[in-house]
Amino acid sequence: MSDWIVPDWPAPPSVHAVFTTRKGGVSLAPYAELNLGTHVGDDPAAVSTNRARLRAMLPGEPCWLDQVHGVTVVDAAATPERKADAAFTVVANTPCVVMVADCLPVLFCDRTGTVVAAAHAGWRGLLDGVLEATLTKMGTPSSAVIAWLGPAIGPDRFEVGPEVRDAFVAKAPHDAVCFRQGEGDRWFADIFGLARARLVRAGLGADAIFGGGVCTVTDPTRFFSYRRDGVCGRMGAFIWIAGDLAGG
Repeated sequence: MSDWIVPDWPAPPSVHAVFTTRKGGVSLAPYAELNLGTHVGDDPAAVSTNRARLRAMLPGEPCWLDQVHGVTVVDAAATPERKADAAFTVVANTPCVVMVADCLPVLFCDRTGTVVAAAHAGWRGLLDGVLEATLTKMGTPSSAVIAWLGPAIGPDRFEVGPEVRDAFVAKAPHDAVCFRQGEGDRWFADIFGLARARLVRAGLGADAIFGGGVCTVTDPTRFFSYRRDGVCGRMGAFIWIAGDLAGG
């Protein structure tokens, strides 16, 4: 698991987070190697082995979600409902996780390390408010929260139609700066910039948002990319509050 990405952000010592790459698992092409998704057509036994390898490195069983590009946020420690695109927890050793292969994973924690969350932000969820919904569920002032933006499709590869740009600009005209004109009526969207703008409007300081800028499409050796490959695996962004496993 040496190829995990550890977020570079000033999280409290009690908060741990990692982002997996495609390296370190047993899945065969086109899912090679560390595919964590059970819904993409991979051999279930391979996915089970990959998740077991991952589980050995974590303090508890992750809260695996059935992601639907929505805005539902669940309590990772309290609900059997898993059809959601974000999870939060205040319970130690309970990893929140979202899976991605171009969509933007966003990890959150408060500055005292008492609540953490993970959100899956494709453009639909981002537009509809999944990040804002996650902040609300965390139950702490946004000004006390920091966020990390994980690897996602970069602004030079995320080509969208005019309806996507129009939808964002209709809600926030300043978001127009996050789109660059392509050929014809096409646009290139900066999903990192869009996420930062929404987080700032939700109350985070610009200096409380970290990460961003790592493109999944342009690095096939490390990252799965649905836009690049179509059929592919899924990576995971995990966050949890560390606790004393022996003491409960």
